[in-house]
Amino acid sequence: MKFSIVITTYNRLNLLQRAIDSALAQTIPCEVIVVDDCSSDGTQAYVQNRCESVEGKSRLIYHRNSINLGHSKSVNTGVELATGEWIKPLDDDDYLAPNCIEVMENAIALHPQAVICSCQAAQVDANEVELSRTRQVGLGTFYILQEDIHYGMLLELVPFGTPAQVVFSRDAFLKSGGWDSSLDANFDDIDSWIKIAQFGDAIFINDCLSYRTIWSGAYNQKFSLQKRLDTNILIKERIYSFVSQKYYKQIPNLQDIQAYLKLHWSLVALKQGKLLSAAKMSFPAVLSSKAWKLLWQRYKARPDSKSNNPEQSILNFHQCCHPLPEKL
Repeated sequence: MKFSIVITTYNRLNLLQRAIDSALAQTIPCEVIVVDDCSSDGTQAYVQNRCESVEGKSRLIYHRNSINLGHSKSVNTGVELATGEWIKPLDDDDYLAPNCIEVMENAIALHPQAVICSCQAAQVDANEVELSRTRQVGLGTFYILQEDIHYGMLLELVPFGTPAQVVFSRDAFLKSGGWDSSLDANFDDIDSWIKIAQFGDAIFINDCLSYRTIWSGAYNQKFSLQKRLDTNILIKERIYSFVSQKYYKQIPNLQDIQAYLKLHWSLVALKQGKLLSAAKMSFPAVLSSKAWKLLWQRYKARPDSKSNNPEQSILNFHQCCHPLPEKL
């Protein structure tokens, strides 16, 4: 089983160095591909020098786009260049634990029907001080059958997370059509997980194997809250279309989900002090009791909930989780 780590970058040399270091420091040697989207900060000279100095079984490959293509197309380019059966995407401002690939490889070997695997991540500040961790999903390391994945995604019970958390089958990625550049850096990763999950099972690992930097220069910070709401609704619609028929009687209707999302993003706007935006996004969703119920369930009905009266969706979710054996 061969892994390729694809790092996309644009004018972030100071952060890119850390991402490359973490990729080359994996306990299992990997192919590391850096896709440079026409940086002008010395990235080309730095990475080319690193390519010449890399020794051992790992290898570092540098590719520079002829024109600025954007985040999504850069990911697609990196996957096309990769020779590994499994792809670990990595943004230049994130980095990996040394055993990330080894733990994921061991889990995939125990369930070869998987096409996507995710882990926990730590959110860190610019000084690498941990701020928080993504929530635990289910218990231990487990897999979810393909027909159950989109149901869990729709109800936000099986969030795959950001590229730093995910590894996926190159074959399934290519079948899915790759990342949608119309969503560039705004839910383009989640859209990809939705499409990849058509082709096999998913694995979740409740270990922190990656680190995501929270800072003002993150790509998603350039989008307005209204744009992020609109794209979030689009993504939910795409997930909805993939949910197995066996769940049709259990899931909320699409209109109620859309209203719930408007409530959620209006609260985000409110926390940021954007009162006018909050008011515009919340109406008329604020009048929907079903939307408020979904919003409440988002915070209460979680896989790690300690509630004595778990929602039916949680019970269904736990029935979808199948523990992996400890070894082959």
